[in-house]
This record gives sequence, structure tokens and C-alpha cells, in this order.
Amino acid sequence: MKELELILENAKKEIEECSKSADLANVKAKYLGKKSTLSDLLSKLKDMSVDDKKIFGKEINEAKNNINKLIEDKNKLITEKLLNEKLENESIDISLPATFIKEGTPNILEKVIEEVEEVFMSMGYDVVDGPEIEEDRFNFELLNIPKGHAARDAQDTFYIEDENILLRSQTSPVQARTMLKGNGEIPIRMICPGKTYRRDDDDATHSHQFMQIEGLLVDHDISLCDLKGTFDVIAKKLFGPDVVTRFRPSYYQFTEPSVETDISCFACHGKGCSLCKNTGWITISGAGMVHPNVLRNCGYDPEKWNGFAFGFGAERCAMLKYGINDIRTFYNTDLREVANFDRREGE
Repeated sequence: MKELELILENAKKEIEECSKSADLANVKAKYLGKKSTLSDLLSKLKDMSVDDKKIFGKEINEAKNNINKLIEDKNKLITEKLLNEKLENESIDISLPATFIKEGTPNILEKVIEEVEEVFMSMGYDVVDGPEIEEDRFNFELLNIPKGHAARDAQDTFYIEDENILLRSQTSPVQARTMLKGNGEIPIRMICPGKTYRRDDDDATHSHQFMQIEGLLVDHDISLCDLKGTFDVIAKKLFGPDVVTRFRPSYYQFTEPSVETDISCFACHGKGCSLCKNTGWITISGAGMVHPNVLRNCGYDPEKWNGFAFGFGAERCAMLKYGINDIRTFYNTDLREVANFDRREGE
């Protein structure tokens, strides 16, 4: 018992003299480690009687607990002291002005695409994605554009390895893939925004890569009236409630009949200006009723199903909406050019 009292007294004295956590760790190892005096005492219990084991074992454990408690309390005091010293030495003057951190903004194209997606999703459309490296079959053949057809000349395409693998020249292959998954049995309402690639001149109005937004609806008893109403909703959402829309006859291999979709010029309100080239109208997209051959190629019976499809460039819409006169603005890294668009709509 006297030996335990002496051990406890020495431990208490050494703990009080510690000023660092490292010193405390050394004291703990000395008195509570595997080679400590207390451990030696515990090893002697095996030679004692059962009654003595109960008495001395209890005393040794109490001594260990007391030393542990002293070490924990001292460590808490050392930690608090260090924290207070650190707070005093690293005080911050909160009256000083903060460092200005410039916040960015979503890309202009992303804003336009998200706006279009929200409108279509509110009308029950799905947003679908597909591969940018595509097969000729999906990019052309299923869309009623066989090999050697003159309509391919309008899409000077990037081919990879052979004539059957290419960078998609339109997002229409996603429509073909979606119809094939439908297996000719379910109605389809979808849009497919994404990157497309065509070998073109890089100038103020053209780029070899651009973002296209295409849509497809396949159901029963669909007419041009449904397409006109859908286009009218999108045009008013993008360019304002006063915009008037119209259709003009056109030709696309994958639609019949085909139309060009125009909006009244939102700059001059139809009077004629440089933006609309004095016509009062601005062409936005191409559209039409899905060609029966396309429906048939993709597993839908044209006698039972019909629908409409449309497509337009996100860059063109953004250029018109925000008054951008160079398509390259969307893809360069000069923040000065996009600073004008770091704002909320309507501000």
C-alpha cells in the first residue's frame, strides 16, 4: 500500500510539472505502460491468495484510474492554454473590408438549354441523351437519308476510321434510338440537347461544333396544329409574349411536310431592321411531320402512328436573345466578353 501511495504521489508531481502534451505522453507511458511499476505489481498478483488478489487488485486499479484522471485533466488545461494563446496571437480585425471574390455564372448556352428543358418538361417531355460518336445507320440511314443521297451534302461530316463511324452531325440519332427502344408500342415525347459536329468554316456565324436542341413527339392523330402550338410556346418563352410565329414550306428528308419556323422580329416588331434583314421575320428552326419512312425504319407503323420533329441551334437562339454577334464568344476564355451576361434575367 505504501508503494502505491508513493507511486501515486510521484505521478501527481510529474503530471503537474508537465507543460506540453508530449511530456504528458511520456509520464503516461512511465506509470501506465506495459513496463511500468504498476504493471509489475499486477504481475505479482498471480502469486497471492484469492483474498489478497481482490484487495490488492482493487487498490492497483484505483491507482491507475487516479493517474489517468490526473493526466486527462492536465491535458485539458494544456489544450485550453494553447488555444487561448493562439486566439490572442491570431486575432482578426473584423472591421477590415473582406477580400472580393468574383462569382461566375453559368455558360450562356447552358442557360438557354436549361430554359428550353424546363418548358418542355412542364409539357411532359423527357430530356434524353445519346453518344456523340455515332453510327452512320442512326445518323443518316434510319432517318431516310441513304448512302449517296444528296441530302448528306448539307452535313459535311467528320468520319472516324471508316464511313460507318462518325461524329454526329445532328442530335436526330437520339430520336431514332428512342423510337427503337419504344418498339412501336408507346408514345414518345422527348427533346435531345447536345453537341453536334460538321466540317465548317470557323467564322463569326459558323463553327465546326455547335449545340443543337431537337424534339420529337410520336402519338396518334398528331397534326401541324400541335407543332405550331408547341413552337409558339417555346418562342414566347425565349423571346417574349408579344412574339408572333409563322410556318413556311421547306424540305427535309426526314419530315413530310416540312416547314421553316419564323418569329416576328422582337427588335423592330415586324417593321424591318438590320437584325431581320428588313423582312420583319427571323428564322429560328426547321421542323415538320415525321416522315412515314422514318417511323417505319424505327419500328412504328405509319398507318397507326404519326408525329412531329423539330430542331434548332442553341447558339443561334442565344445570339438573338442576348445580342451576340460572334458565335466564337461562347467558346473562348476571355471573361471580359461574357461579363455582360453575369446577371439574372430581367436585371
